[in-house]
Amino acid sequence: MRIVVVGDTLLDIDLAGHAGRLCPDGPAPVVDVQSRRERAGGAGLVATLLAQDGHDVDLVTALSDDAAADRVRSLLQSVHIHEGVLGGPTPTKMRVAADGQRIARIDEGCGQKPFPLVDESMLVPLEAADAIVVADYGRRLLEAPPLRAALEAASRRVPVVWDPHPHGARPTGGVAAVTPNLSELLDLSGRDVSGLGAIATAAGRLRDRWHAQSVVVTLAERGALLCDNGSAIHIGVPSAGLRIEDACGAGDRFASALAASLAGGSSLEEAVETAVAASVGFLAAGGVAALDPTPQPSNGQGPAESVGDDESPAFALARRVRAEGGRVVAAGGCFDLLHAGHLRLLEAARGLGDCLIVCLNSDSSVRRLKGESRPVMDERDRADLLLGLSCVDAVEIFSEDTPERLLAGLRPDVWVKGSDYDAEQLPESALLRRWGGEVVTVPLQPGRSTTSLASAIAALG
Repeated sequence: MRIVVVGDTLLDIDLAGHAGRLCPDGPAPVVDVQSRRERAGGAGLVATLLAQDGHDVDLVTALSDDAAADRVRSLLQSVHIHEGVLGGPTPTKMRVAADGQRIARIDEGCGQKPFPLVDESMLVPLEAADAIVVADYGRRLLEAPPLRAALEAASRRVPVVWDPHPHGARPTGGVAAVTPNLSELLDLSGRDVSGLGAIATAAGRLRDRWHAQSVVVTLAERGALLCDNGSAIHIGVPSAGLRIEDACGAGDRFASALAASLAGGSSLEEAVETAVAASVGFLAAGGVAALDPTPQPSNGQGPAESVGDDESPAFALARRVRAEGGRVVAAGGCFDLLHAGHLRLLEAARGLGDCLIVCLNSDSSVRRLKGESRPVMDERDRADLLLGLSCVDAVEIFSEDTPERLLAGLRPDVWVKGSDYDAEQLPESALLRRWGGEVVTVPLQPGRSTTSLASAIAALG
């Protein structure tokens, strides 16, 4: 299924370590950080969850042009991103824990709420969606009139699940379900909502005010309350004794599972039952911590040549070169059986800027493009050979058929291809123009190709 996520994207960071002493200049713990986990937050987390479920996911959001946004893009390579201009810093939320106890959350860029710029191209994915999830984190994207009109029109064709924010936009009319949690319901209704009867009354009033098909209130350990067409149905947690230690992401898991179930043809009650079960399973498995089973070392001192790991040296290199005012150059391909023609192309590419990042097709990508007999060498060997060239500064492996998603994260100033391509016909050309980049073609060495080299080797056997 194709599911579109619309909303505000953040960068979430979890720092965890040990605190065994206090600061000498104040009564604050000194945390020796032992692990660092990064993930796309907000609408980015919803998109991540849906992609991990195996859905084809489009994310309609607004992103900035800073290092945090670059990191978000790199974390969302399994998602199709359709971005507008945020117009301010990327909101970053850093949670700090010591010995399993949360001690602080540090927010950066969260106080500024500039009005994002919405491009008409951002609305196109809504027309092909099987379901839509709106993740409103109160950062004004959902106030944009073109986006609101498109969402209201879409709600007449497909289920739209709207996860609201007390300081966010009013849901558009006709959505299948609005999913506040209990605290949000209190803020949105301004009423005492301690008992199920009061919850149902407040939810029903919001449903009428918003012209929604239903309001589903999530109740943590108590499950959810579905308020639909004047009736209220309590959906309990399917397993007793649920203990929630970290509820972060539970609402995102609920909304994403609800939308996917509705898109699959489930009734609203069935979909809520599925979403409750999915949320319970998500929390029981460790919540957002389970999304990254191998935490990134806090010292960040992995080898500069490492490829495809959580530290992403290519993205770090691109950020550093841009920060120093340099030009980032990227080139891509399979580079199976490295030959002199490859070397000349990469040397020419390196001469166009201050660093060269090679975007390398993964083994699965090469097989789809070249057939089951390829690649001759696996992706690790191909990457190692490329990194052995003095003209190559970093390698990043991608699994798609084209490198567009990777390029959207790296944002190179120059994208280099061989002269057998027409720069204006490449889909990457339009992509690079979005941030002022350019596509450059360089001459190929005659008579050099991997195919002919492989054939010659085969003939020797």
